[in-house]
Amino acid sequence: MARRIAAGAAYGGGSIGLLGAAGVGVLLAEVQLAKRSVGGGVAPVPPSGDGWYGLAFGHTTPLRMGMLGDSTAAGQGVRRAGQTPGALLASGLAAVAERPVDLWNVALPGAKSDDLDRQVTLLLSDPTRLPDVCVIMIGANDVTHRMAATRSVRYLAAAVRRLRTAGAEVVVGTCPDLGTIEPVYQPLRFLARRVSRQLAAAQTIVAVEQGARTVSLGDLLGPEFAANPRELFGPDNYHPSAEGYATAAMAVLPTLCAVLNLWPETDHLDVSRDEDVLPVAKAASAAASRAGTEVTGVRAPWALLKHRRRHRLPTPTEATPAQAATEAGAEAGAGAEEATGPGTGTGTETGSQQATGTN
Repeated sequence: MARRIAAGAAYGGGSIGLLGAAGVGVLLAEVQLAKRSVGGGVAPVPPSGDGWYGLAFGHTTPLRMGMLGDSTAAGQGVRRAGQTPGALLASGLAAVAERPVDLWNVALPGAKSDDLDRQVTLLLSDPTRLPDVCVIMIGANDVTHRMAATRSVRYLAAAVRRLRTAGAEVVVGTCPDLGTIEPVYQPLRFLARRVSRQLAAAQTIVAVEQGARTVSLGDLLGPEFAANPRELFGPDNYHPSAEGYATAAMAVLPTLCAVLNLWPETDHLDVSRDEDVLPVAKAASAAASRAGTEVTGVRAPWALLKHRRRHRLPTPTEATPAQAATEAGAEAGAGAEEATGPGTGTGTETGSQQATGTN
């Protein structure tokens, strides 16, 4: 299905429905029940995380990072700029690179993939501030607003292509598993999971074909949501809390650093970690079913399925920013003792990592 969606997007095919007409009456009833619980609270307007991070590393030329997407990329549900995923990723990138990072977040809560064109245009509007690397998190609203999957991935492919043409590296956090949302019941939960994973796999195919890397968010937060729903859901019962965003950022950070050749782990195959070189469609499907998995284009039509280790970055209370970067590099090189393995990070360690620059 993901291959059909990607092909439809590439060759101008019509809408490919992910659900068809089955169970429409039941689904509509379930949606009404879910709406009574989801969004019952009020999600605060996401704070702006724009600014420089890692000022302790001096006023050298910064790495320029762009953040695009929907409410997940914007950080809706938290009240402090340092708790947004953009700020967490910029802080982590600055610590690993030992360089300041200039973050520009153009993500918009409620955005669907058709808003990416506007966001990319805004991000590329200042020729003196063109990004070195961009992170895109998009897809959930495409599912909930029933956007045709072929249209959704066509917009994503166009956005990635424009950013790559402008010289930026791109990392895409694919559509999260909407089946993990607490108030959603069966059979809507099953269908939400199926649709989310199909879209995530299709996003992976088109993004990798355009030269980006993808990280599957999938059900990354599923076990944490089930065990600690009050901690990992925001006040509206829909968006992640600060701890939830930190868990997602921990999964994306290694790939963000790797795409800039800053991560000690290479792109070589590591069979001991269930990594493999597969056809792009098979790699995309496998990644969609295992959260935290990176897919990197090797040579069309092949892709590398990568499970990068996540390493704990010291918090400001444990070390100065300069010491944090040094210790982070040492931990990354040492590997095993601090590695948490794919899908097992709690995120609370990253959550306490605050921005070291001005927001």
